[in-house]
Amino acid sequence: MTIPPVSLKLSDERLRVTFRLTGDETEARVKAEDICIEQTVEFPAHLIESGDIRDKIFGRIESFEQADATAFTAVISFAVEITGFELKQLINVLYGNVSLKPGIRVQRVDIPDLLLSSFRGPRFGVDGLRQLTGIPDRPLLCTALKPLGLSAEQLATQAYQFALGGIDIIKDDHSLADQKFAPFAERVSRCGEAIRIANGETGYKCMYFPSLTASPDTLISAATMARNAGAGGLLISPGIIGLDAVRFLAGSDQVDLPIMSHPAFQGTFVTSVDNGISHGVVFGLLARLAGADASIFPNFGGRFSFSKSECTEIADNCLAPMGNIRSIFPTPGGGMSLNRVAEMRATYGDQAIFLIGGALHEGSGDLMKNSRMFRRLVEQGD
Repeated sequence: MTIPPVSLKLSDERLRVTFRLTGDETEARVKAEDICIEQTVEFPAHLIESGDIRDKIFGRIESFEQADATAFTAVISFAVEITGFELKQLINVLYGNVSLKPGIRVQRVDIPDLLLSSFRGPRFGVDGLRQLTGIPDRPLLCTALKPLGLSAEQLATQAYQFALGGIDIIKDDHSLADQKFAPFAERVSRCGEAIRIANGETGYKCMYFPSLTASPDTLISAATMARNAGAGGLLISPGIIGLDAVRFLAGSDQVDLPIMSHPAFQGTFVTSVDNGISHGVVFGLLARLAGADASIFPNFGGRFSFSKSECTEIADNCLAPMGNIRSIFPTPGGGMSLNRVAEMRATYGDQAIFLIGGALHEGSGDLMKNSRMFRRLVEQGD
């Protein structure tokens, strides 16, 4: 049965997605043509007669060229209306069914202003976080409360020492949830109070970001409890609780807290050159659209495999102009140490948050002293 012509009132604005497609020219071309159908109508194309479904709803190959010896690059555009102007469907259009097929990788996403205007993005962004921390120009300093297994009281002692040492943002380790040895409510209350006391002694504006892993039905209540207990922000793992949950929290006037995105469970999107989604799209563009104010990712040269170019791609996607969407802080971490600070400063400049975790426990183990050294090294670069 064929589908007769349909007339649709569409804007003619199109979302453009750059795909890397493996294979020779014939194989890659077949993949590009398949994307046009699979990511839109998912229906036999020959059964759809001429009209707006074929002419406008189908994906459209805008360009097709060789990328390297093993792959081609195709720019495929989609009518913005098929996203429904909402995040979940946008992600579905970018990499829904074709994520199940090998040799297809999303490299770049270009979103027209008509679609961008339907997203709020980050509530605070770079400028808002700078205002909250009182740091107008240099990179912000961040560390994590760890290791897993310490009590809430022990973690609060760490938080106090870090805050005295001049750390700007103290976050939970992402592995902290609601375990019996450090329950969420007790941990947030103790750590929030410890940092409040330290700020009273130093005059700094250190902020505490607890790790929030609540279920959908308790997200707002848990986030509000954290805010009332002294949290200055939230650490969220969108790979675990979902990008749309991040969007929901970022848009809540009741919560009204900045969000730091953690990359847990998102690694398989980026670690293959032939499949998945590029580093800049996952940790930059999508985190930003969802409403994160800072995006953590593994820095090059640490214990993960990200390259320098992949990391700068993330930073570019966090900071580049994007319609009405605020820029956010790229937050490189993952095995960083004090002797990497100068290199990080040279790579990312001032618009970044530098995350050093376990390495601040090295040497004498004096957390306040090591934190002061961290701050001094960053400030010396001004």
